[in-house]
Amino acid sequence: MIKAKIKAQNKEANLKDYERLSKEFSWEDIAKEFTWHGTGRVNMVYEAIDKWADDPEKGDRKAFIFERSGETSSFTYRELKERSCQWANLFSKLGLKKGDRLFLYLPPCPEIYFVLLGCVRSGIIFSPLYSTLNYDELESIIRNGAPRCFLTNPDLAEMLPLEAMDTVDVCLFTAEPLPGIFRRELSAPEMLQKASTQREPTWVKDNFPLYLIYTSGATGPPKGVVHVHRDMLGHLVTGRYVLDLSENSILWTDGDPGWVTGTVYSTFAPWLCGATSVVQGDPFSASTWYRTLERHHVAVWYTTPVTIERLMEAGEDLPTRYDLSHLRHIVTVGEALLPEMFFWVRKNIRLSPHDTWWMSETGMICLANFPSMDIKPGSMGKPVPGVEAAVVDENGKSLPLLTMGELALKVPWPAVMSGIWRDEKRYEAYFRVPGWFLTGDMAIKDEDGYYYHQGRMDDLIKVGEKLVGPFEIEQVLMQHPAVWEAAVISKSSRTIGPHLKAFVAIKKQFQESNRLKQEIKAFVRANLSAEIPLKEVEVLEKLPRTSTGKLLRRVLRARELGLPSGNF
Repeated sequence: MIKAKIKAQNKEANLKDYERLSKEFSWEDIAKEFTWHGTGRVNMVYEAIDKWADDPEKGDRKAFIFERSGETSSFTYRELKERSCQWANLFSKLGLKKGDRLFLYLPPCPEIYFVLLGCVRSGIIFSPLYSTLNYDELESIIRNGAPRCFLTNPDLAEMLPLEAMDTVDVCLFTAEPLPGIFRRELSAPEMLQKASTQREPTWVKDNFPLYLIYTSGATGPPKGVVHVHRDMLGHLVTGRYVLDLSENSILWTDGDPGWVTGTVYSTFAPWLCGATSVVQGDPFSASTWYRTLERHHVAVWYTTPVTIERLMEAGEDLPTRYDLSHLRHIVTVGEALLPEMFFWVRKNIRLSPHDTWWMSETGMICLANFPSMDIKPGSMGKPVPGVEAAVVDENGKSLPLLTMGELALKVPWPAVMSGIWRDEKRYEAYFRVPGWFLTGDMAIKDEDGYYYHQGRMDDLIKVGEKLVGPFEIEQVLMQHPAVWEAAVISKSSRTIGPHLKAFVAIKKQFQESNRLKQEIKAFVRANLSAEIPLKEVEVLEKLPRTSTGKLLRRVLRARELGLPSGNF
C-alpha cells in the first residue's frame, strides 16, 4: 500500500464533494430523473435513445462512432432509434417475442449495437459473445442459454456447434452467402430493407431481464449472469460521477462488447448521459490506440491495465506524436492498476488514471477513484455513492481497518444481478450472509476509506500465522528490475511441505538463469518478509490471462497438478 496521495485532477467534476453526496444520496432521487417514474412505462431503450431522438434540438446529436480499417461511420440518436426500430420489426416478423433470447456472435461491427438496441426495444434478452470463443466454449454457453435466435456471419458459422443449437429457430446472418448448414437461415440485410423505422418500445417491469452476460471464466466455468432494465439507475450514476460524462462528452470504452464493460459502458451508460460513444473495431496496436484518441477528440477513455502495459512496451516516444489535448479523464478496470503503470501514464499522457472495481455480477462500477478525489496509487478508491462496502471475515463480520478480508457489498443496489441462468444454487452462494453480497475478492480498507484489492479468496496464502494475498507478493516481484509480470500460487509437497511458487515473465534485456531465479527469491524475502516460503521461480514467455486481462492463477495451479487447464 502506498500512503502518498496524488492531488485531485478536477475539483469541478460532476461529483464535486464525495463525502457530502455519499451522505445525501438516494436511489429514489435518481429514479425521479427517468420518465418512467411518472409514466410507469419502463424500457431502457426509451431512456437511453428515444428520449434524445425525439427531442428536436438533440435528435441530431452524434451518439455513436464506429471505426474499423481506417473507415469511420457515425450515427445520431435519431438514426440509432431508426436502426433499432428496424431490427425490432425484423424480430417481430420472425415471430420472436418478449422474453426470448438472442445470442450475438460477431466480431466488432456497428450491427452489434443496432441489434442489442433492437432487442431491448422488443423485450428480447440479448447475450453478446466473444467472437474468439472456441467450439467447446460455444457449445457450453449455447446449451445453457438455449437461444431462439442466433446472429452471426458466414465466416464464423463453421465454429458453431450444430448439435447444441436445437433450440435455435432461426440463424440470422449479417452477410451472404448463407452457409446452408442450419435449419433456418436468413439474410438480415435483405429483411432490413423492408423493415419500418418506427416502433414503440415494448413496455416492461423494471425487473424484467435486459441481457445475459457470460463470464470469462477467471474463477471457474462460465456462468450466465442476468441483468434487468432497472440497471439503468446504476449506469446513469456511474456514467455521470465515475466517468464524469455529460451531454456532448465523447467516451471511448475500449472493451469488447462480449465483456460486461463493453456491454454497459460502450452503450447504456454514455447514452443515458446524452454522450457520444466511440468503438474501435481494429485489433490493438499502440499507434491505433493513440490515433483513435486523437482523431475522435476523445474526452474520457475507459481502458484496462493490460492496455496500458502494452502502451508502455511501445515506448515513451509514441504518445508525443499525437495530439491528446481533448483527453481529460482516464479510467481503468480489469486488474489492479499498479503504481508503475499509474506513474507512467501520468508522466507520458499527463493525466492521472483512475482505477475502478466491479464485476459482471454487480452490473455497474461499485468502487472508484473519482476525478475530484485525491488518488492513492494502487487503490480501487471508494464506494460509489449509493453503494455500501465492507471488509468482512468468513462469518460476515466487519474487520478492523488494515485487515485483509473478503470485500462485501450491502444489498440491494439497482444493478446487482437478478440471477444466474439455470443455476439458483450458485446465485444464492453470493448472498449466504444475510444483507450482503460476497464478492469472493480479498481487500484491505485503510484509515481514509480507500480499498485495496488483494486477489481472490482461493488465492490466499498463509505465511506463519498471517494470511497474505498473492497480489502483495506479486507487487514486490514486479519491483525487481528483471521482472515484467508475475503470478504466485501456493503448493504442497511431501518433501518441503507448503510453499509458494512464482511464475514470472522477464524483460527482454535479461536472460533466464538459476542465478536470476535465486536473486528474485532473495529480493522478495528482503523486501517483504524473511518468512515468505518462496521455494520456486519459473520463467514463462507470458502469463495466462482472460481476454479481458485478468490473471488466471487457476490455470497455473492446474498445470502444476498435471490437470487440464481449461479454456482461457
